[in-house]
Amino acid sequence: MHDSPRLTSPWRTSVAPMMDWTDRHCRYLHRLISRHTLLYTEMVTTGALIHGDVERHLRYNAEEHPVALQLGGSEAADLAHCARLGEQWGYDEINLNCGCPSERVQRGAFGACLMAEAGLVADGVKAMLDAVQRVPVTVKHRIGIDRIESYEFVRDFIGTVSEAGCRVFIVHARNAWLKGLSPKENREIPPLRYELVHRLKQEFPQLTIAINGGITTSAQMQAQLDHVDGVMVGREAYHNPWVMADWDELFYDSAAQSLSREDVEARMCDYMARQMAEHGTPWHTMARHMLGLRNGLPGARRWRQVWSDHRLRHLSPQEVMVLAHQERSEPLPV
Repeated sequence: MHDSPRLTSPWRTSVAPMMDWTDRHCRYLHRLISRHTLLYTEMVTTGALIHGDVERHLRYNAEEHPVALQLGGSEAADLAHCARLGEQWGYDEINLNCGCPSERVQRGAFGACLMAEAGLVADGVKAMLDAVQRVPVTVKHRIGIDRIESYEFVRDFIGTVSEAGCRVFIVHARNAWLKGLSPKENREIPPLRYELVHRLKQEFPQLTIAINGGITTSAQMQAQLDHVDGVMVGREAYHNPWVMADWDELFYDSAAQSLSREDVEARMCDYMARQMAEHGTPWHTMARHMLGLRNGLPGARRWRQVWSDHRLRHLSPQEVMVLAHQERSEPLPV
């Protein structure tokens, strides 16, 4: 039986921050499917916020709550400034990326390479906590970097950063190889070691520990929740978003999500039409996020093909939806 703190943890289920994927349009779709799951932005670098268009990076839809802002950076003063911005914009959490392995991120001295500098991360976390008034500051990280595979490495990292005041750690249960693997390979080749994350929860019972990496089904999530406080799902939630349809009922003791896939699609069409009218956003840049909505159903491929057809971009989303359902209902040609 799950104890009360785990049952009520805001981190019980979440969708991972994913570059080029979890923008505000994607998060709007996900919120239609699950009312309670915590949603994360794509990583936003401190440089982009300090020197770029703050509104473009931080604007989101009110319906997205609870929504967390993930920051990438390593300079304490910059992180503090950006955490304060995130709180001012109304985000429910500020998360520091210590898990991304890409070489582009490493050149900026943040992401997974920060795991080798726990003291620097602790300084950044403390500065962020000092800068905000109401929101938690959390850290997402790996279990190790390169060939460092000892439990003691990740234990000491969490120990040091928690002393600075961080109470929530989201742990991707793979090492990050900083050289020799692409970001995609880094999500697949280093072996998953869930037992290390379970051990972290045992050693730090006072902290919230959520697990990430390779988890694709509600049954797998339930099994992990016997050991940790939360589960973060990444690519599966994006490619097969309907996997979230029973999460509210299973993990939050809440009423089941009442919308059908067709209802979600229709609401996305209304949303896309509003975004086009208010911001001039082309509907196809938003529709790409729902191409997995009918995964596994008859006619799904033909439905996806219609929504992806560039020749239809002059039509309204509602007109494309009608065409997509006409196509999926017809038998595939022999």
